[in-house]
Amino acid sequence: MNKKHIISMAGDLASGKGTVSKIISEELNYGIYKNGEYFRQLAKEMNMDVTSFNIYVKDHPEIDRKIENSATEYAQKNDNFIIDARLGWYAVPESYKVYLKVETEVAAERAFNDVNRKSTEAFSTVEEQEEDLIRRFALENERYFSLYGVHKEDMSNYDLVVDTTKLTPDEVARIIIENYNKWLEN
Repeated sequence: MNKKHIISMAGDLASGKGTVSKIISEELNYGIYKNGEYFRQLAKEMNMDVTSFNIYVKDHPEIDRKIENSATEYAQKNDNFIIDARLGWYAVPESYKVYLKVETEVAAERAFNDVNRKSTEAFSTVEEQEEDLIRRFALENERYFSLYGVHKEDMSNYDLVVDTTKLTPDEVARIIIENYNKWLEN
């Protein structure tokens, strides 16, 4: 398989994919392709929170396929970018595949305090946010297996797995860039 100058960034909800992608993008002078923003935009347009939209998409697989196919199509025409998408590794198998893990309690705290999430994830407590993250994770796993026959939480799908729970975004980015460069050389 030919390697592309593409890093696919998958991971747990609120694991830092977006923040780390920005850092890597600036460091490598790469663009970013974000499936998650597209998903949130569609949810907002339908006046749904992201969890309700996850349930809706389960019954409308054409939406999911359209979202995932957009990453594949983008990679066919572009290089030197980061795919910030749960199934980026699946959509672009010739990319450097990274998975970011995080403890659920830490993810809930991060998500709860993220002002960018408030329009599609309005919770009163961190505990509500945590329950929602757990529910969304299960919904996504079920949906992805049903549609594509893959398990995003199977770590053998990735070239690198990083636990972001106790690391800063800069530390995570440094680990990814270092390993990505080694991958490109081999």
